[in-house]
Amino acid sequence: MKPNLTGMSVAELVERFAALGIGQYQAEIRGDTPGENKLLREMWKVTDELQGRAGDQRSALLDLYTHPNAQVRLMAAKLTLALAPVAARQILQAIRDSKEQPQAMDAGMCLRLLDQGIFKPT
Repeated sequence: MKPNLTGMSVAELVERFAALGIGQYQAEIRGDTPGENKLLREMWKVTDELQGRAGDQRSALLDLYTHPNAQVRLMAAKLTLALAPVAARQILQAIRDSKEQPQAMDAGMCLRLLDQGIFKPT
């Protein structure tokens, strides 16, 4: 049974986002690419729900910048670049510099695409 995102509080959505990020990390360890992709789509749904709320509540994801899991931090930073570009870039840079793979490679690629103007956050 899929959760009713519209019935969740902002705090519950942030908690769900973090849980999905941890799940994505675990799927990656198992080599379960379809599982990773499914969890990514669920993360986007949570982000869309937050964005659609009054005042664009994606800013609540900034609390995940200090999460212990690198995948959660990575996704929170990538999906809040439009709201907090300086802070999100700092998180992406820190992940890149940590050399914790594969998140460091993903963060580095995101920074490169930003710098080249190929990726434009929304």
